[in-house]
Amino acid sequence: MSEWGLALVGAGSALAGGVITGWFARSAGARQAAAARHAGERQAEAARHAGERQADALLDTVRTTLDEQRTVRVMEIRRQTYVQFLEAAEIVLLSHRTGAGSATDFPTLQRAFGAVQLEGPADVVRTARELVEGLRAGRPFDDLERARMSFVEAARVALGRV
Repeated sequence: MSEWGLALVGAGSALAGGVITGWFARSAGARQAAAARHAGERQAEAARHAGERQADALLDTVRTTLDEQRTVRVMEIRRQTYVQFLEAAEIVLLSHRTGAGSATDFPTLQRAFGAVQLEGPADVVRTARELVEGLRAGRPFDDLERARMSFVEAARVALGRV
C-alpha cells in the first residue's frame, strides 16, 4: 500500500475512533444529565414536601391559636353573663332583706336569667333557676344564700375555675 493509502487508513481509523468515543461520551453525558435531572427532581420534590409540611404545621398552629382565642372569648362572655345575673340577684336579695327595691329589679333578674339559659351549661342554669324561684317565693335568707353559693360554685366549675 502506498503512503497515501496508509495515511488514509490511519486517518479513517482515527476519525472512526473519535466518532465512536464521541458517541460513547455523549451517551454517558446524557445518562449523567438524566441522573442529575432526576436527582434534582427528587430534591425539588423533597423540598416541596418539606414546604408543604411547614405550611401544614403553620396552619395547625394558626387553627390552634384561633380555637384557643375562640374558647377564651366564649368563656369571657359566659363570665360576664354570670356576673350580670349575680349582680341582678344581689339587688333582689338586698331588696328582700331591706324591703326597699325597685319595680325593675325582678325584670332585670329575669333578663339576666334568660342570658344564663342561653349560655348554659345545664348545671349553671339549674342553680340559677333555683335562686330565681327562691327569690320569687320569698324564701328565708339562709336558703337564698345557699342557692346563691350553689350558683357561684356551678359558674366556677363551668368557667374552669374550681
